[in-house]
Amino acid sequence: MMIPDPELVREVLSNKFGHFGKPKTIRVVKLISNGLFNHEGEKWAKHRRILNPAFHHEKIKRMLPVFSTCCIEMITRLENAMSPEGSSEIDVWPEFQNLTGDAISRTAFGSSFQEGRRIFQLQEELAERVIQSFRTIFIPGYWFLPTKNNRRIGQIDQEISKLLRGIIEKRDKVIKDRETNNDDLLGLLVESNMRESNGKVNLGMTTEDIIEECKLFYFAGMETTSVLLTWTIVVLSMHPKWQELAREVLNYFGRARPDFDSLSRLKIVTMILYEVLRLYPPVIFLTRRTYKEIELGGIKYPAGVNLLLPLLFIHHDPIIWGKDASEFNPERFADGISNATKHQTAFFPFGWGPRICIGQNFALLEAKMALCTILQHFSFELSPSYTHAPYSVIILHPEHGAQIKLKKL
Repeated sequence: MMIPDPELVREVLSNKFGHFGKPKTIRVVKLISNGLFNHEGEKWAKHRRILNPAFHHEKIKRMLPVFSTCCIEMITRLENAMSPEGSSEIDVWPEFQNLTGDAISRTAFGSSFQEGRRIFQLQEELAERVIQSFRTIFIPGYWFLPTKNNRRIGQIDQEISKLLRGIIEKRDKVIKDRETNNDDLLGLLVESNMRESNGKVNLGMTTEDIIEECKLFYFAGMETTSVLLTWTIVVLSMHPKWQELAREVLNYFGRARPDFDSLSRLKIVTMILYEVLRLYPPVIFLTRRTYKEIELGGIKYPAGVNLLLPLLFIHHDPIIWGKDASEFNPERFADGISNATKHQTAFFPFGWGPRICIGQNFALLEAKMALCTILQHFSFELSPSYTHAPYSVIILHPEHGAQIKLKKL
């Protein structure tokens, strides 16, 4: 059953009385990660409690220099690929995937960055293979067939788990021996897990649990931010006026590396990112399932009904957003999210309620840093070869890539 009313969507997502749960996760999603996103009940509550310290505002703030370093390295790669005239044509989507994969490798694993890079490469291949075969997942028993693709998916999954297990065991040892500070996500997670469990295995996460959460770091941290940046560059190429307005960044820090306080004050850049998240939310719908008979919006639903919460539809509804709902207009967010529409609950790019995305601050800070760094160095426009084709397979991505013409400023 589809629930297109934002007030009812909020009621479902807030789940105040525990009437709504998540439907069973299909095998294809569990292959990519079986972490926090898929858990329910006490297991979800325990994992969320242990993960929260790693995503605390102050912890994320300390990761800004890492984001900056990754962005500068990307800018250097792009400049080195340019013609003598200082221009080039490039598909920015894989570049942003490399950027966000690089960032999550460094922020998640710190000194184990090189091992993290290998995991990123494997996770990227795993996601690509799963997405390529997505249309076949509803064939009964497909994932158990010994096809070449399925065998490779199994090999990748085993190799990722082996690499992660080795990193986690080494980190576990150095923390117990008090040999290092823990400023990366894995260190913070392992430390929080030790503190929460207090020596009692059933109170904390198992190594297998931590492996799955690390896999989720990669998929969620890489894919969602990379598509947000991709769609942002695409729409700013379509709307050069807003591209120029976004160069407010030069007024704040010129060509210097952006700092946290300045990033927090970037009004136009923030408006643009919100509008892109409205038009192109990385996840276009959420699903829930009724645990018991429940009345919602004057209709009684029996237990076991799957509810589809169509975020993309709500984000484009002209009744909610006005006649220009399908147009790119960041001005609607000039006075913040709560004043962007008469329905204060109609904006759900990171979900809502207790299960709202734990990494939203991480993603937005990384996206701001990347966008600002690009705006400091390049102007850009769409290539004639670009085809606008938003396509959703788990994440809303450009089906044919995002070919952009860059020019050095």
